[in-house]
Amino acid sequence: MPFQRLFDLLVAVPLAVVVLPVCLVLLVAIRLETPGSPLFVQRRVGKGQAPFDMLKLRTMHTGTANVASHQVGAASITRLGALLRRLKLDELPQLWNVLAGHMSLVGPRPCLPGQTELLEERASRGLFVLRPGVTGPAQIAGIDMSDPVRLATYEAEYFTVDRPLGDVRLIVSTALGGGRGDAATVAKPRDSSSHDGDKA
Repeated sequence: MPFQRLFDLLVAVPLAVVVLPVCLVLLVAIRLETPGSPLFVQRRVGKGQAPFDMLKLRTMHTGTANVASHQVGAASITRLGALLRRLKLDELPQLWNVLAGHMSLVGPRPCLPGQTELLEERASRGLFVLRPGVTGPAQIAGIDMSDPVRLATYEAEYFTVDRPLGDVRLIVSTALGGGRGDAATVAKPRDSSSHDGDKA
């Protein structure tokens, strides 16, 4: 999909100039609020089911389980993290993933290697020919990874049509705060023996 890659670079390169200083300020703010690395790195499944390391700003306390958001809960989110998630600023470091070719601006949101049901549903629909996205149609529609069949079905319907204008609408909608966005809404006790977690 050469056009998609060209589109990603035309948008991501100039945007990175603006995003970099914002990220630096936020990294300092996160570190001042809570101990631990302010940058969150998590292994995700990419194009062709190849693993890659996705970057985010850390929004949860260190020691939070390394699982999908719907399995974590709001109690693990820091005060600053809640704001970052609401404004979707925690996703800004993924511009690096786009520039590196791991991700696209629009695509299926990358899942964890352990989300086997979602992996199977996406594989059966041929979705792994695509790069995962910083944003995606299911995210804007409010469908999270706790419902893998519905999510994969919705993604397949979107990505099987010619979609340049649809992608632009998704990017604008995401920037304006569209979609439910955050599945970590049910408070659960933190597990201090596990690794950091974050939202899908």
